[in-house]
Amino acid sequence: MTDSATGFMGAVLHEPERPDQRSDPAWGAVVSLALGTFGLVAAEFLPASVLTPLAHDLGVTEGAAGQTMTATAIAAAISAPTMAIITKRLDRRIILWAMMLLQILSNVLAEFAWSLSVFLTARVGLGIALGGFWSISASLARRLVPNHLLPRAMSIILTGGSVAVICAPPIGAYVGDIWGWRADFMIAAVVNAITLLVQVATLPTLPPVEMAGLRNLLYFAKKPMIKGALLAVLLVGSGHYASFTYIRAFLEKIPALDIETISLVLFAAGIGGFFGNLAAAFGVKHSLAAVVAVPPLLMGTAAVSLLMVGASASASAMAVAVWGFAYGAVPVGIQTWMVLRAIPEQAESAGVLMTAAFQVAIAVGAILGGLLVNNVDLASVFTYSAIATFLAALTIFLLVTKRATYIA
Repeated sequence: MTDSATGFMGAVLHEPERPDQRSDPAWGAVVSLALGTFGLVAAEFLPASVLTPLAHDLGVTEGAAGQTMTATAIAAAISAPTMAIITKRLDRRIILWAMMLLQILSNVLAEFAWSLSVFLTARVGLGIALGGFWSISASLARRLVPNHLLPRAMSIILTGGSVAVICAPPIGAYVGDIWGWRADFMIAAVVNAITLLVQVATLPTLPPVEMAGLRNLLYFAKKPMIKGALLAVLLVGSGHYASFTYIRAFLEKIPALDIETISLVLFAAGIGGFFGNLAAAFGVKHSLAAVVAVPPLLMGTAAVSLLMVGASASASAMAVAVWGFAYGAVPVGIQTWMVLRAIPEQAESAGVLMTAAFQVAIAVGAILGGLLVNNVDLASVFTYSAIATFLAALTIFLLVTKRATYIA
């Protein structure tokens, strides 16, 4: 087996530094990107934590309210390649600032939304910001630190999302219960404004680098390694978001938990996600394949546990915590795979493809989840999640095995 195969199956090898990389890590800028991921993830999933009161206030069903996440995801999937291509001649920090400003406006509009259509408009604006930010964040991490520090930098950036998963659901549910769901979006807008100030103060000039056009993006997407990675993202992402959107409704109706206990369970899931992120950052130094393949297995196991013993409060809490840990590891493994292994010479293109795939997965998961909740029952979304995540693990295993055999 060649060194390349050994690197993929085992440790992540150090790769040659790029001319546009810094020899001294810009940790302040990395932290500012982490704050950006915190705000984006918190805002993206706020509807899940306040789904019941939001649906009641806007006069729609929970399934219809859940589709607001679909609108965000579709907008982000379109925005990722579009923004990357039309802004390819602009300083990347200007794009980040613009995306943060758009996110602020989105949350303000959501706060004052008087109908589902207005709320959907706000969420579409958030989706555009999401696509623009995520499509370049991974490539920017590679420009802010040397290659050997990239896993650590990506972990810090993605930790922002993990902390948001810890804070947003329980705090969102609790604040929404006390002050109403609109207060959550007001707080999110304030956090976004603070983040924008930090990014203006810390981000260095980031001139545009070569960015593949739409035709080349389609060409990259056809590569076996890329196709496998994107399929895994679609399966894991749709499996996660089909059920995550309705996790509060599940906990309210199956184990019949009160709002305080639900907040604690969601907090435990967030804590699990935080440690999953850290574990993945450590693991990619030793076995990237394991970091990419194991989390979907754990997610599928957690989904099966909810189906079988979900009526037990303690069993549900444990399963949700394990789910949070596993999903917290997913972005680190997938991003490292795409940026350092799949097409390292086109890191920004890899980021665009991954972002689009994630957002399509969110949209598919939310649509399927809504259909299943409205036409079958809540438990059915976890059946789909189990199937999808187990298939993702199998896809990754077969892809890694095929690659090792091919270059042995």
